[in-house]
Amino acid sequence: MATKSLFAIAGLLGLGGILRFLSYKSEPPVPIEYDLGPAANYPAGSRKVFPEIPAVLIHTDNGFTALSLVCTHLGCTVDILVDGFSCPCHGSHYNQNGYPVKGPATKPLMVFRVEQTLDGKLILHVTQ
Repeated sequence: MATKSLFAIAGLLGLGGILRFLSYKSEPPVPIEYDLGPAANYPAGSRKVFPEIPAVLIHTDNGFTALSLVCTHLGCTVDILVDGFSCPCHGSHYNQNGYPVKGPATKPLMVFRVEQTLDGKLILHVTQ
């Protein structure tokens, strides 16, 4: 009798684990588009950091560019310098265009697409 009871308890515990597994709710997906508001809010020559993305919007004479602030070496968030970007974790340095000038990173920072809508708003498209 005790053996049957132990098997029943084990079965119920296993069933409970399976039900918890099947009802697991993962984290919500990361947005792939961010409304940055009116382009007029970002004058030529400006650099605006969006830590929640993480990215930096750069407005030059050629238009808008956005760079990821995630180091291509191991994924740390890079710091913004006057002349580029620096990774606080392992010392990688990138120039103002996001290209590595000192390793260990060998790939440039990811460039995100910036769209200007007909009503003058900027939409940042993050690629995963």
